[in-house]
Amino acid sequence: MINVATEATITAEPFEAPGPGIFDLPGIAGTAVTKPMVQLVLAAILVFGFLYLASRKRAMVPGKLQFAGEGAYGFVRNSVARDIIGAHDFQKFVPYLAAIFFFILVNNLFASIPFIQFPTFSRASMAYSLAGLSWLVYNGVGMYKHGPIGYLKLQSVPSGVSPVMYPLLVPLEFFSNILVRPVTLALRLFCNMFAGHILLVLFATGGLYLIETASPINIVAGSLAWVLAVAISFLEILVQFLQAYVFTLLNAMYIQGALADEH
Repeated sequence: MINVATEATITAEPFEAPGPGIFDLPGIAGTAVTKPMVQLVLAAILVFGFLYLASRKRAMVPGKLQFAGEGAYGFVRNSVARDIIGAHDFQKFVPYLAAIFFFILVNNLFASIPFIQFPTFSRASMAYSLAGLSWLVYNGVGMYKHGPIGYLKLQSVPSGVSPVMYPLLVPLEFFSNILVRPVTLALRLFCNMFAGHILLVLFATGGLYLIETASPINIVAGSLAWVLAVAISFLEILVQFLQAYVFTLLNAMYIQGALADEH
């Protein structure tokens, strides 16, 4: 005779592992506006509001909000812009780099905020759009300084190499420096947000499924899966920060390379 727990296990619905379909969100209220679109606007408002309020009443002895704003802005200004681009040219790019860092960070952190719990840049189109903007900025900076032909020459013709090697190296340098950079820039951000979210959903839903089977072993395994989901959630917060930092750091490196007089 089959006991109740075994029967529940046999008759339970098969577990469906989460896949890319969980990122296909329907439009809000029957419109074409989706949740990630709203998050982009919300993140922009939050970043602008925080920086505006932090700098509105500047004082010699900063309050808590001003102190937080100055610390966050100073991190991007000193640890990214000045260290990478250099003391001569960095200042004009600080607003862009700070805006992009906080914008990505807030959108990434949405994945860990209750009732939102969706990383905006887990949608490839969002990540590639942002990388496209970065591509326009650093290539525009390079062409403005060196001229279009001079910039393409600097990016495509490696110095200190025999002209005999140009037919091989010039196409590779052009492909690497001009075409591939925005793709890898976006892919890194997208893949980390996509993989982290799908992993969390897997542990959460898989743990629930195991617990609902009412088998003692499955209950233990399901509880362990939930513990791992909590641990991964904290790890994801670190990843969310690191991806915002890496994206901003690479932007600074590309701008520095565009401004450099040698490749």
